[in-house]
Amino acid sequence: MEIIKHGFEPVYDKESKILILGSFPSVKSREAVFYYGNKQNRFWKTVCSFFGENIPENVQAKKEFLLRHKIALWDIVTECEIVGSQDSTIKNFKIADIKNILQNSDICLIIVNGGKAYEIFLKNYKNISTPYIKLPSTSPANTRFSKEEWYAALSSVFG
Repeated sequence: MEIIKHGFEPVYDKESKILILGSFPSVKSREAVFYYGNKQNRFWKTVCSFFGENIPENVQAKKEFLLRHKIALWDIVTECEIVGSQDSTIKNFKIADIKNILQNSDICLIIVNGGKAYEIFLKNYKNISTPYIKLPSTSPANTRFSKEEWYAALSSVFG
């Protein structure tokens, strides 16, 4: 069991329209010190291709991409014990306080990236008034990933 002090800070501003919530940063993301740092993860490829852009080269450019496209990004777990990158081993965790983001932005849809994130989200926020949807995890370990489902969710807000 590896004790992780904390994940990453949320990326958002007052114009953010979608909040994408993952579970907790993978080992590769922790090494890269930013969300979805595993090059095999489909997150950046999917979101960037939806907007017709290349994947940004560095953390600052990724933050600028997210804000330019009105996307907020965070993880539902902000601190936990975890073995490697395995969501199934997450325990003794702290939950993200997404209410602050919702109060200080224009979020109209929450996209929850994957099963474990959704399970934790529902235990803490199932009665939230902001619409939310579970999408197939962008993790390379997920064989049931669907770019079409991601595009449909993004299209529901960004046309």
